[in-house]
Amino acid sequence: WSLASTSIADAYGFTSLPHLRDMAIRGPYDPKGISETPSRFKIFSCSPNLPSEELVCAQEIISTLATEAYRRPLTADNLDGLMTLYEAGASQGDFETGVRMALEGILASPHFVFRFEEPPQAPTNDAVAADSFILDDLDLASRLSFFLWATGPDAELLRVATEGRLSSSNELERQVHRMLADPRAETLSTRLAAQWLRLPDLEKIHPDVRTYPDFDEQLKFAMRRETELFFHNLVEEDRGLLELFTADYTFVNERLAKHYGIPDVRGDSFRRVSHVDNARHGILGHSSILTLTSHAIRTSPVLRGKWVMEVLLGSPPPPPPPDVPEFEETAASEDGRLLSVRERMEVHRSNPACNSCHRMIDPIGLALENFDVTGAWRIKDSGVPIDATGQLYDGTPLTSPVDLRKALVRRLKPLVGTFTENLMAYAIGRRLEHYDMPTVRRIGSLASGENYRISSFVIGVVNSQAFRMKNLSPTAQAEYLGGQP
Repeated sequence: WSLASTSIADAYGFTSLPHLRDMAIRGPYDPKGISETPSRFKIFSCSPNLPSEELVCAQEIISTLATEAYRRPLTADNLDGLMTLYEAGASQGDFETGVRMALEGILASPHFVFRFEEPPQAPTNDAVAADSFILDDLDLASRLSFFLWATGPDAELLRVATEGRLSSSNELERQVHRMLADPRAETLSTRLAAQWLRLPDLEKIHPDVRTYPDFDEQLKFAMRRETELFFHNLVEEDRGLLELFTADYTFVNERLAKHYGIPDVRGDSFRRVSHVDNARHGILGHSSILTLTSHAIRTSPVLRGKWVMEVLLGSPPPPPPPDVPEFEETAASEDGRLLSVRERMEVHRSNPACNSCHRMIDPIGLALENFDVTGAWRIKDSGVPIDATGQLYDGTPLTSPVDLRKALVRRLKPLVGTFTENLMAYAIGRRLEHYDMPTVRRIGSLASGENYRISSFVIGVVNSQAFRMKNLSPTAQAEYLGGQP
């Protein structure tokens, strides 16, 4: 194989680091049989030495793969159907052709493609309450594994569910702790945390290359990865939720460490480092959050304040009134000097129609104004010293990111409630409704007795009725109870 690279211009007069342009792969030129790959090794758990052994080996392979794919033990009908496919394939080729055709059948099966959660064979008083039923252990295992791992249950979880022990609260909690300690639980950071904190929005931001020439895709990747690893550390070590806002450590590689001014970090691997500057503590000091809440050419106290209110406090500001004038991007003072973001905000906010919303949003965002578009620390904006002072809606004074963080931590109830809502919505796969709010409050209350450890929230969710029960549609309910839809 061969590689070629070239420098690519981002804009007139500006170039970035060399990028990969071409890649050519040639060969192999003289292959000798089939290569043993990890996927092939996983499929062929046995290998027949004699023709008489092929049927037994095929049944073992197909049973193992289908049980994992269907996320439950195979029925006799399931196995018979797949073995029919095997025999059809083997008659047209050989043993491996038959296994391939059976595998195609597994991948095309609705049992693999969909997650069916079916009610018990016959309605019982404890299984059905009006329009819902309790999930059986196997369905509960699938729901739990997709919640914590974003994939099907492993052998142990499937075994416990098959034995009917998973629905026991003690066993369910034991499995939760085991699964949270597993590396596969990182999906809670790459999926749940990413959705909650809106990390995908980072891809939409492209800071102006003239103002921020050092910003590149490598830095953007490191920004997002920092936040993902930070949240995963909370899950892996079962830390308290408040560390999300107060932690004096983070995870960086050389590229991000250089951006933050952290010395003695080399290489692309991420490692845990301590912050000397307490303005960086918690996610409010993460460049991912600070960049995705900025515009390409300037910071945005409005976007940052709105993000804190919506994402962390669960209190979105009201929509702007109609016919509000646009924010003046190029406003200048009488002497021709370009105004700082704060000065332009004050001009914009002088309009009474704008002030009603901005007096709630702006102080939060202005407290983070020392961070520029890329999250780097600065002391001036357009030649004017940064003024981060302000007051929250309740009169709490703010002068820096430190003050904002302390003010948020004192508002524990909305922080806990918002996190719980996002966790529960992710777990059950639907938007929460008003009737879910008592459960949300109960989970938060129980977590308070456990120092708000991440596992306490997860256990609260998996023990809730919303997680352990399934609602029937009106048609399905009528059919199940013997009536007419």
